[in-house]
Amino acid sequence: MDPVIGWFQPEQEGPARVLWSRIAEARCVSMTDNNSNNKAPEFIPIDSNCHDDRSNPIHHPPRKKTDNRAITYNLNHDHANLIGKHGGCPWRELRSKYDRGVIGLHQEIEDFHKYISPTPEEREVRNVVVMKMKKLIKELWPAAKLQVFGSFRTGLYLPTSDIDLVVIGKWNVHNQERLPLRTLEQAIYQHNLAEPGSVKVLDKASVPIVKFTDRLSEIRVDVSFNMSNGVKSAELIKKFKLRYPVLYSLVLVLKQFLLQRDLNEVFTGGISSYSLILMTISFLQLHPRQSALTPGANLGILLIEFLELYGKKFNYMKTAIRVSEGGSYISKEEVQKNMKDGYRPSLLCIEDPLNITNDIGRSSHGALYVKQAFEYAYIVLTQAVNPSNSFLYDPNKVSILGRIIRVTDSVIEYRRWVKQEFPVSKNPELMLNGSGSSDGENEEEPDTSPDSSAPGSDSDSSSSRGDSGINGISTTNNTPWLNNPYYHRAGRGGTSTNNKHRRFVDNGTQGKGIGRLRNYYRASSRDW
Repeated sequence: MDPVIGWFQPEQEGPARVLWSRIAEARCVSMTDNNSNNKAPEFIPIDSNCHDDRSNPIHHPPRKKTDNRAITYNLNHDHANLIGKHGGCPWRELRSKYDRGVIGLHQEIEDFHKYISPTPEEREVRNVVVMKMKKLIKELWPAAKLQVFGSFRTGLYLPTSDIDLVVIGKWNVHNQERLPLRTLEQAIYQHNLAEPGSVKVLDKASVPIVKFTDRLSEIRVDVSFNMSNGVKSAELIKKFKLRYPVLYSLVLVLKQFLLQRDLNEVFTGGISSYSLILMTISFLQLHPRQSALTPGANLGILLIEFLELYGKKFNYMKTAIRVSEGGSYISKEEVQKNMKDGYRPSLLCIEDPLNITNDIGRSSHGALYVKQAFEYAYIVLTQAVNPSNSFLYDPNKVSILGRIIRVTDSVIEYRRWVKQEFPVSKNPELMLNGSGSSDGENEEEPDTSPDSSAPGSDSDSSSSRGDSGINGISTTNNTPWLNNPYYHRAGRGGTSTNNKHRRFVDNGTQGKGIGRLRNYYRASSRDW
């Protein structure tokens, strides 16, 4: 079993599974350790007392370290560390009893939606990160504007999703050498906004960006320049959300499904969130049952049908996806007619609804791996909701949705930490417009045409930066913790653990810096 895609289901556990796993591990050792002194056993003893050692994965070596808290890689062997504390299905606490079959799956998806949706504290901390970046950009380039796009603007984000920002100014986006990527990198370091070593400049990418992880909230941030289509795409998705009420729930489940398998980004071998959303929109546009698009539609049936379509039936070799003009499937030959410079459509070909010459899935080289994951999930869910298996698959004992998605202990603890350390502000300046847009939808964007008088290179912006820092988000705000120096200096002190959270350990002990921050909240509560 691929440790990225799946794990053993409860009904698969038992002596036979343990024995065959040991046989597979012994076979793998004999094939991979030819040059070592370790010899595979000549026979596998059938010992009913033998236990399954999940702490010593032999044939699945550990993956490269990642900052993805939601990852469930090698869950079979690392069960205790990943979901041993909370069980991986926290949404089931919202309901005492589930029905069998697709009705129970529908109920679980509804509860998962309620559980995984952002809390006020999670929105608050993201708003603060955006406001700090807006102030930084204002200091660097007074004529430029910072806008939010992506999942934070559309509201389709998970607790660990990143924040996508774009700086709109008078730079020539086609001349990458003039984009002030290094200036922004230096400013982030100088203002101590990022975790040490987290700032990365991807200047050779098709869309040059600056990536970093916020030092206080541990939220990942991607900053690009003059990519105005990102904002327009977000507004388009918000319109589709209103048209298809079931889109929100389906996308949250599918994003979690890909996120925990590290298939949610192109550079990790998956597909982008935008590609996934457009695939879901296309699925709904072309659905033969119009009743499936109503608010009361069965989400369990829709999820299984989506997995069946893109896991088993869709022809990735010849077919492209179009969501404009009501949605349709078109041949890749037709798409290629609109491509420039003889560009050939990619394996997962999705026509950009805002620019027909652009293929959204052009860099999704791991699309077939995503297809394999979808097919696996379709098989697992189909068996779980089959009426003939209703006595074998009891949804009140074993989660149906939990057969394909799990929420790790790390994510649960991180959400609790955010709720405790970032109380909701009463400052209206922090209440962003809609689902995370700090710029009004009708706000006029600055002229993006190249201009020599605008800040165009790294050297142009040094005079406007100054040494003042950004400890205060606004001089008129009513939120004392934003201007509190502890908020910007309370870092890694007090916790020696190497846990991903870094600011708390399993017993809930906070680091010294965050403890001071919490005390500051309490002392300043009269000002809220």
